[in-house]
Amino acid sequence: MCLDGSPGSGRRVRLDPAALPLRLCTRDTAADDARREIELTRERVVMRRSLRGMKMALNIPVSHFLGVALSLSRGCLAVTLAHRDPALALPLSEGSDVEEAFAAWHEWGRALALPLLVEDERGVRDAFPRLGELRVSLPHPRRRRRSPL
Repeated sequence: MCLDGSPGSGRRVRLDPAALPLRLCTRDTAADDARREIELTRERVVMRRSLRGMKMALNIPVSHFLGVALSLSRGCLAVTLAHRDPALALPLSEGSDVEEAFAAWHEWGRALALPLLVEDERGVRDAFPRLGELRVSLPHPRRRRRSPL
């Protein structure tokens, strides 16, 4: 499968986490043929491209990615596999339907066991407060007991 996000193509990115492992290609402006081939599994991402005639492959564990990011740009909701290096970010889903985008965001986060992130003009940040691997929230009120003690 080849994902080209060229304007006017009418194609939207929509990968299914239930179909892992996946093979696809995306646009890469730095590569010789302006594309990179990607293999995505639950454990790792392998990116292959040719740069100035030299073939290269990056084998990156999924745990090295920051998480699954949801962003809004040009009226389109995008779900990406976010990395510290923006050039290594991987598009997972793109569309204008809010419910579909949120569902894809949660499905990919669960499938890859990565935190859910939000990307905005300030950068990428956690969608929910976390303390290490533990999600932090307000405490629940104490439950009333039925016994007089």
